[in-house]
Amino acid sequence: MGDPGPKDGVINGADEARKAVRQRYKEGADLIKITATAGVLSIASSADNAQFTDEELAAIVETAKDYGFTVAAHAHGAEGMLRAVRAGVTSIEHGSYMTPEIMSLMKKKGTVYVPTLLAGYTVVEMAKQPGALPDIVVPKAIRVGAQIEHTFRAALKAGVPIAMGTDTGVSPHGQNAKEFELMVNYGMPAMQAIQSGTIAGAKLLRQEKDLGTVEKGKIADLVAVAGDPIQDIKLLQDVKFVMKDGVVYKLNGAEVIR
Repeated sequence: MGDPGPKDGVINGADEARKAVRQRYKEGADLIKITATAGVLSIASSADNAQFTDEELAAIVETAKDYGFTVAAHAHGAEGMLRAVRAGVTSIEHGSYMTPEIMSLMKKKGTVYVPTLLAGYTVVEMAKQPGALPDIVVPKAIRVGAQIEHTFRAALKAGVPIAMGTDTGVSPHGQNAKEFELMVNYGMPAMQAIQSGTIAGAKLLRQEKDLGTVEKGKIADLVAVAGDPIQDIKLLQDVKFVMKDGVVYKLNGAEVIR
C-alpha cells in the first residue's frame, strides 16, 4: 500500500497538495475545503496569516478540477484570500479582511463569497463571556467578528456574488436561520437574502438542476412560515412546515410522527 498522504491535514509542496486531494476523492469526499488562512478559534493570536503557497494552491485547484470537485477556501486574512482567489477556488468562506482588490478579482472570476455572519456575531458574543474562549483568542474574536459586518456591506455594494453559509457549530445548531436576519440587518434585501440560501447556494454546489427553486422535476425540499418573510425576515426562524424530498416532517409547527 502507498502512503495515503498527510493525516494531520498539513501539506508541504505541490506534490503533497495533489496527493491530499486524490486521497479525499478515494475516501468519498464531495468537495474540497482548505484553510487558506488561520482561523478565529484556533489557539493562536492571529487569523490573518496565509497557509499555502501559490504553487500549492494551484496544485489543489487543478487536481480538484480533475475530479469535478468545487474548492471552498476558509480565509480571513487578505494575502491568503488573494492567493486562493487567484488560484481559482470556487468560494471564499468568511472573507473577513477582503479588500477592494480581492472583491474586484472575485467578481471577475465568479468566486462566491460565503460571509458566515452568524459565526462572526457568535464569537463576539462569546468573547464577552469570561472563560468562554481561551484568553489568546478573545481579542482576535472581537476584532475579526466586528470586521465581518463591514466587509459584508462593502462586498454587497461592490456586487460580489454571495451565497449563504453559517459555519454552524460555532453558533448552536438550530439557529442557522438567524443568518438571514443578519444579512438583512447589514443591508441585503430580504429576497436576495432568501435567494442566497436557496438558488445561490445550489449553484455554488452545482446542484441547481435538483435544488434551489420550486420547479417541476426538482427535489421537493420545502419549508413554510406563517407570514411574509419579505416583510419580516425573522419569520424564517420559526418554520411551521418542512418537506424533505416530498415527505412532510413538520406540519403546523409540530413534528410529524411516523
